[in-house]
Amino acid sequence: MLSHIRLDKMHERHRGLTQPIAAYFGEAAWVCLNRYHASPIAIRLFDDGTETNEQMIWATPDARVLGAWANTTDATEAGACGCLIAGVELLRGHFAVRRAEAGTGADYYIRPTGSGETDLENCLRLEVSGLGAGDSEEVRARLARKVQQVRKGDGSLPALAGVIEHMIRRYVFWWWTCRDSNKPLGRSWARQLGISHTWLHESSS
Repeated sequence: MLSHIRLDKMHERHRGLTQPIAAYFGEAAWVCLNRYHASPIAIRLFDDGTETNEQMIWATPDARVLGAWANTTDATEAGACGCLIAGVELLRGHFAVRRAEAGTGADYYIRPTGSGETDLENCLRLEVSGLGAGDSEEVRARLARKVQQVRKGDGSLPALAGVIEHMIRRYVFWWWTCRDSNKPLGRSWARQLGISHTWLHESSS
């Protein structure tokens, strides 16, 4: 039986999400998923190259909800936050504890449950992004940009970059664990991500 990626009541599990914010992310995720699929679906998760298959269930949005999220850019961005925070909860048992400050290269701080409510020492930075539709190369290129973003961000905490592509039902996560300035060259990152160095350079500019 597939595990369930939970978009419901995220504020009860994630300290960094208030009830209105969790509802905002969840509703946006419903709209994005509803563009291409009917609930439930099996979805593929890639965690540093390791693939698993999980299940996602959501409430079908009515006409009012669809109208409220008629701006597809807003829906995709907010929906990606909800889906990727829920995905890292399932994959790694990490929970959003605080919104990240500007300049950190990330969206949220995450950490395992039970590691303290206010101490950021054991946190990771989480950077998220979403695509409404795209092929594998576009997903990898977007992930490469996000990896570069967290590498360049302020702060020494390790980071996780994630991308969700709603149409083809795929999450992709990549961990950035370096705590010092000895960062690998872009060519090395491109090779690990499976894209050309030229594309990585252009995508990061």
